[in-house]
Amino acid sequence: MNKNTTTAQRGRPAKSGRNSSQTKQALVQSGVEYFTEFGFASSGLDKILKKVSVPKGSFYHYFASKEAFGIAVIQEYSRYFAKKLDLHLLNEAIEPLQRIENFADDAKAGMSRHHFKRGCLIGNLEQEVTLLPESHRQLLLDTFELWQSKIACCLQLAQRTNAINGSLDCNTLANFFWMGWEGAIAKSKLTRDLTPIETFMVSFLQLIVK
Repeated sequence: MNKNTTTAQRGRPAKSGRNSSQTKQALVQSGVEYFTEFGFASSGLDKILKKVSVPKGSFYHYFASKEAFGIAVIQEYSRYFAKKLDLHLLNEAIEPLQRIENFADDAKAGMSRHHFKRGCLIGNLEQEVTLLPESHRQLLLDTFELWQSKIACCLQLAQRTNAINGSLDCNTLANFFWMGWEGAIAKSKLTRDLTPIETFMVSFLQLIVK
């Protein structure tokens, strides 16, 4: 191998009929699905690679390391979830608090569809953060900050329509929302039931509605 060849170029591309970019995206999507269900720290790559027909020896053609792969997976999930939030929270045809409820209903439907095997990738990784690379920890913090800002903006809209108390700090409420939400998602996975999410949403809205 030429000394100037980078680490990311190790291995050979997979013979799958896809081009390199398509194969890399397929790996990332497979990683999102697998890590959402099983976590990152204790997971190997074999099943992720097998699902998209990529030989293990080809992995390093696409990613320099498992850490780099994890970064790509977190970034992909963060983008996906931000779009899901925007779909609901920016819907001007619906009242702000109903937008948050619609987001929750969408999430509940997704958990049921996957038989409670998947939850929130970011929340799952947060629980194993002491085992993750430092680069992953910062990405998780950045993602939560982004999601928090989106909920805070929606709550501020609710304040302007007098749906919630105007003295409430929406940034603090948004932070509280995500702490409670991730706990509810984890409990729903444990119980294989939507009651924890429903209980959290009822309690959260009761807390802030006038």
